[in-house]
Formats: sequence, C-alpha cells, structure tokens
Amino acid sequence: MAPNDYNLYTTKRAARQEAWHGPGTEWNPFSKTTRRSSTFPAQVPDEEALRGLEEPGLRTINTENGPRSSASQAPFFNSQNAGTAMEMQDLEKSATNNDGRPSDPSTEATIVGRQSSRQPSVEEKARRRFLSRFTKKGREEVDGEEKKKKGGIFRGKDIKHAPFTLRSQLQNTVFNSWINILLIAAPVGIALNYAGGVNGIVIFVVNFIAIIPLAAMLSFATEEISLHVGESLGGLLNASFGNAVEMIVAIIALAKGEVLIVQTSLVGSILSNLLLVMGMCFFFGGLRREEQFFNQTVAQTAASLLALAIASVIVPTAFDLWSETTDAPIAAISRGTSVILLVVYIGYLYFQLHTHSTMFNEESQKVPMKPRKHALPQGAIAKGLAKAGGIGAGPGRANIAERPPNDELINPNAHEEDEEEEGEEAQLHILVAWATLAICTAIIGLCAEFMVDSISAITEGGAISEEFVGLILLPIVGNAAEHATAVTVACKDKMDLAIGVAVGSSMQVALFLIPLLVVIGWIMGNDAMNLSFDGFQVAVLFVAILLVNYLIGDGKSHWLEGMLLQCLYIIIAVCAWYYPATGAA
Repeated sequence: MAPNDYNLYTTKRAARQEAWHGPGTEWNPFSKTTRRSSTFPAQVPDEEALRGLEEPGLRTINTENGPRSSASQAPFFNSQNAGTAMEMQDLEKSATNNDGRPSDPSTEATIVGRQSSRQPSVEEKARRRFLSRFTKKGREEVDGEEKKKKGGIFRGKDIKHAPFTLRSQLQNTVFNSWINILLIAAPVGIALNYAGGVNGIVIFVVNFIAIIPLAAMLSFATEEISLHVGESLGGLLNASFGNAVEMIVAIIALAKGEVLIVQTSLVGSILSNLLLVMGMCFFFGGLRREEQFFNQTVAQTAASLLALAIASVIVPTAFDLWSETTDAPIAAISRGTSVILLVVYIGYLYFQLHTHSTMFNEESQKVPMKPRKHALPQGAIAKGLAKAGGIGAGPGRANIAERPPNDELINPNAHEEDEEEEGEEAQLHILVAWATLAICTAIIGLCAEFMVDSISAITEGGAISEEFVGLILLPIVGNAAEHATAVTVACKDKMDLAIGVAVGSSMQVALFLIPLLVVIGWIMGNDAMNLSFDGFQVAVLFVAILLVNYLIGDGKSHWLEGMLLQCLYIIIAVCAWYYPATGAA
C-alpha cells in the first residue's frame, strides 16, 4: 500500500492483509486459507529475470584477458554454441574500449540482454510457457483471458477480477479460515436458548464462542465491500462496523437495563486494546529485535486524545461522587460532554484524512531481526549460489576486483517487491459481501442477546462479578480477530499498522462508541446511561492510559515495555475477579 493511501480504514485493511495472507501467518487461527492474487506465492523463479533479459540494472563483467575465447575456455563448451559465442565476442568488441569497459553505458543492458539465435527446443518452449504463468506479465495475460469468460453464477456481470462461482464464494466465506470451525456453535447456541431447561452457563459459553468467528467474518465482509465501493464509503463503513460487536452487545444490554454491563464492556474494550493487545505486540515483536519504531507524531496525537477521553469520564464521575445531586444533572452533563466528544472525533478524522494526512504517511525505521542460534545468516544462500556460479565459470570467470556485489547478482526479494505493487482483487461478489454482512450482524445480535440474558446465571452464585465479565470476558468476543491481526503484523516489524489497530480501536471506542451510547440512552430516556462510571473502572482506565502515554511517547518499543503492559492487565484482571458481586448496588 502506498504511503499516501493511509487513512482510518486502510490501516486496518493493510494490517488484515498482513495478518491473513502470506508468510508468517501460520500460527494465526484467523488467517485465510485462500489467497488474493496480490499474495500469489512466487515460489517458481521468473526465467526471464534469471536470464537478465528485462533487467536494466545488470552490467557487463570484464573477464580475464587472453588470446583465446572465454567460451572455449569454459567447461562444458559445446560446439553448437560456437556461433552464439562468436556473436557475443563481436558485440562486446564493438561496444567496449581498449580497456575492456563499455564505451556507452546504454549498451550494458544490450550486452547482457543478448539472446541466443539458436531456436529453442520443444522442451524449452514448454518450460517457458509453464514459467510464464508465474510471472507478473504472464499472470495478467492469463487473468485477462479468464475475465472475458464471465462464468459462474454471476454470468453477464462486468467482472474486473476472476470469475465468481458458487464454489468460490462458499470457499471464500465459510471455508477460508480455520477459526470458522467454531461457526457450528452459532446454531447450537440459538437452539439451546429455545430448548428450555438448559443451564445458563452453558448458553453463555456456547454463544460466547459463536460470536468469535462471526466477528471475524463480519470484518472480512466489511473489507470486501470496501474494495467494491471505494475509500470514501469504505471509510464510513469501517467507522460504522469497526466495533460492531461491541456496539451490538452494548445496545442489547442497554435495552435490557444492564447499564453496568454496558459501561464495563466498553471500558474493558479500551483496556484490552491498550494493555493486552499492544503489550503482546511490543513483547512478541521485540523478542528478536533490539527496538521497534513507529510514527512518533501519530503516537503523541493518540496519547493526547486518550487523555481527553479519560478526562471526559473523570469529571462527570467526580461530580457525581462529591456533589450529592440527582441523576438528572449528571445525565445532562454527560450528554453535553458526549456531543463534544463526537465533534472531537469528527475533527480528528478530518485532521487525519485531509489537513495533516502527510504527517501520518511518514514511514518508521525498520530493524532487522536477530539471527537464530543455529540459523544461516541472511543472504547466505544467495551468496553461496553466486560463488558457486563464479567457480563454475572456470578461467573465464570475472575478475574478483570487478565483480559486482552478490546482492546485485541475486535478489531473492524481487518477486515479493513486484507482488506488493499489485492491486488487491475482491474475493466476494458485492451482493455476496452485503449478504454476508447482514447475516453475520443478525446472528451476532441473536447470540449476543442470549449471552447477555445468561450473564445473571454466572454472577448469581457470587463466584464471578459483573465487573470481571464486562472488563475481561466480553472484550474478548469482539476483539479476538483484531488482537491476532495486531500481534501478527507486529511480529513482521510493521508497528505502525499494529499501533493503528490497537490504539485506533481504543480511540474509536472512547471518542465515538461511548458518547454514541450515551446519546442512544438519551433517546431511550435512560438517565442511568451516563459518563459517571464506577470508581474502580475510572481508576484502572486512568492508570492504563497513563502508562501507555509514557511508553508510546518516544516512538519506539521493546519487549520489556510489552511485559509491563501485560502485567498491568493481569493485575486489573485479578482485581476484577475479586471485585464484589454487589458492585452494581
């Protein structure tokens, strides 16, 4: 993705692409088994690239001087290639000076790119046709022929990608990730709720598990729709469904009068993103690196907004504790503050997307990974191949002093660079993507309702408090896929994407979702839904944001900082476990 394409929703899209596709995602249960065309594995080398036919950066190498031809000195010399060797010698003589160097730099590519006049054999032609499928140009030609067919269940559509078929749509929605195995819990959880006589704890656990793959599928459908509708509508869609699971659970709980569950689940979502997710990103990303760097300006801006978010909660809470007033003034203060926070969130989007977009496009410094104890150093295979080629050339090999560096001979990342420049292609038809989004939203709504109804079965015995359910358990439901995404890209040293997912989701909850739910409670006439939170929630949120602001202010991280964040999250989880079950009163 080009730097100037950075915005609110492309950050999460780029992070999902890194975490769902390509190497290094085998451990991620949310990774996709189907690949986009832009992530096609370049395992077979491009024959033309190996021959140097289209590479202008290659240059000629001056061989040892001698009266005999280098072709005749080389081992395995074949008389059938004598004509070709003489043509190459004549061309080199005409293009070089007396000192052996090219007279015109423009002739360097010509000398290297000279093809043999010998007609290729039948086997060589077949090999070239096969290898052309794995080159960028060859794939474009093959894809162009397939696009003209317009087959499948959407025959007649103007398809700008591979044809959509019923099999491909099922494979790309239901069978594209191992985590989708848990989808079987959705119908089971719905059936258990209507069966009657089933333990509430079982209903809670089954529906809890069912929402995890549904949330991942919802994110995938949102991304697919964004590819079809463009950046503007895609950004609006991401803002609406970026925290869809938290919003659905909160609205259902608010409609049932479970205000404490609403408040604790929102605070828990912020805590899990700031402490657990970002702590795991810093820790696992820094295990094999001295330090990792990210955009310091973006981090400082996020820290300022998070400070404003906690201030907007502390002030109404302090007013409620020490003013000895009724709920009506607290509700009025909270509603006015919520409107201000929504204006701040809109201003931040405008700041990020328009006035200061270049500030968010600065690329951070990359740090190479430490080699493993018994691993080969980076580039060892390429250097070994280059040396073996030099030895195999015999007396006709290049002079050591004039040989180019080994990195110029073999570039193992050439295909990866070409692949990154290719555009993304949608895997789902837009109708299938919208249908997937609607179905996932409906099923999540049902599972969330049954899960909220069964929370009382867990907290009745007093073993688990509502604080623990809201702060620790419920955030896992909606953020599991984003957690895995952020940690995966952090391990690939793409910390800007990891910070964008973790801190960006926290700001979206603090500046958009919490004020929006206060406004929704205002519409419902529920004065209890305000910004006066429980004292324990405000305290842990303040400590978390304080520590995060200290750690991200310098624009770099290491594994120790990640351990600090995770330890604070564990401390909060232990305190929430022992929090009295009567905290609501």
